[in-house]
Amino acid sequence: MTGQDSTRPPTPSRLPDPQDALTDVAGVRVGHARLTGEGALSGTTVVLAPQGGAVAAVDVRGGGPGTRETDALDPRNLVQRIDAVVLTGGSAYGLDAASGVMAWLEEQGRGVRVGADPAQVVPVVPAACLFDLGRGGDWRARPDAATGRAAVEDAARTAPGAAVAEGCVGAGTGAVAGQLKGGVGTASVRLPSGLTVGALVVVNAAGSVLDPRTGVLYGEYGAAEPAVAPAPEIHRAAQQRLAQAHDGNTRPPLNTTLAVVATDADLSRAQAQKLAGTAHDGLARAIHPVHLLTDGDTVFALATGTHALDPANPIALNDLLAAGAQAVTRAIVKAVRAASGVNGCAGGGTYPSYGDLYGTQGRPGQPADGTGPGTDSPPA
Repeated sequence: MTGQDSTRPPTPSRLPDPQDALTDVAGVRVGHARLTGEGALSGTTVVLAPQGGAVAAVDVRGGGPGTRETDALDPRNLVQRIDAVVLTGGSAYGLDAASGVMAWLEEQGRGVRVGADPAQVVPVVPAACLFDLGRGGDWRARPDAATGRAAVEDAARTAPGAAVAEGCVGAGTGAVAGQLKGGVGTASVRLPSGLTVGALVVVNAAGSVLDPRTGVLYGEYGAAEPAVAPAPEIHRAAQQRLAQAHDGNTRPPLNTTLAVVATDADLSRAQAQKLAGTAHDGLARAIHPVHLLTDGDTVFALATGTHALDPANPIALNDLLAAGAQAVTRAIVKAVRAASGVNGCAGGGTYPSYGDLYGTQGRPGQPADGTGPGTDSPPA
C-alpha cells in the first residue's frame, strides 16, 4: 500500500497554461540557435516531435525552394513518422544544419529502425532553408551542423508547453518581410472539440506584409479585434523611411517563408498533407504577393496522434484545416511585431521593424492616435 485512497481516481496533473504557441500541442518543443560574430545574421530553428515521433507531411509552393528529405514525407513512401523538422537560414548551404540534428537524434536512439540493435536507426530529418546570405555583411556566415545541433539541444532542454522565443531568433535572425524586418512568430488555436492546432512561421517574404495604403498588417484584416489604422502622419513618415531603406538596399529579393503546423489530432499521412496545403492559405492572407519564383515557401505538418477525430463526423478535419490557416496568419503578424530592425549592419542592408516605424500604432485594441495605455511614442 502506498497510502493513496484507492476509492478515488488520481488527480490529473495540471496542464501548462496555453502559450499561444506551437508548443501548446503537447510534446512538441522548439529550439533556436543563431550564428555569432561580426557580420553574422542567420540561424536555425528546430521543431522537435514527442518521443516516438509524429506523422508528417509537406507542401511546397514557392518557386525557389531549398529542401532536404521532403520526398520521404510523400504518403506513398515508406517513412511513417519523423522526429524533427529543421528550418534554417543560409540558403542551400544552411541545410547542413540538419546533419547536426540527425547526429543528435541518433545518439538518443531516435529514428527509423533498420537493424536488430536498437541503436541501429536512421533519423529522417526534413529541412527547408530560407535566403539570408550576406544580410549581416558576411557572405560566408551561414548555419552548419553545429548550429543545428545547438538548436535541437535548445529544444530538448525546454519544459513541456514552454513559451517560444519570437522575433529575430533562430532561422528568423536574418529574415526580412518585403522592406520590413521579419522573424519567427508562433500561434495556436484550441478548438471546441478539445483539439489543438499550432503554427510556427519564419517570415522571410519577397512580398509585403504591410498594406501601403493604411499601415495595417495584412494579417490583421479580419482578425477577431478589428485592425486600427495608424495615424496618417505616422503612416506618411513610415512610408518615407521605407522608401529610403529600399533605395539603399541593393540585394535582390531572394527570400522564402517557412512554417510548421502541428496538431494533437490522430491524422493519416494524407490528412496531414491536406493540413500542410491549406495552411498556405494563412500565408496568402498575410503576405502580398506570395509563392513567387524568388520564394521557396514551404509548410510542414505534424500530427502527434493524441486525440482521435470525431468518427461520427465525416468532415471533422475541416475544423483543423481552418484552424491551421488561422494560426499561420496570426503567427506571421506576431513575427513581424516581435522583430527588431537592422540598420545597415556591415553593409548587409537596412530593414526597419514594424515597431521602429509605428510603435504600437495600429495594434488591434489601440486607439488610432497611439494614446492608449502602453503605447510607444511615435517614431522620430
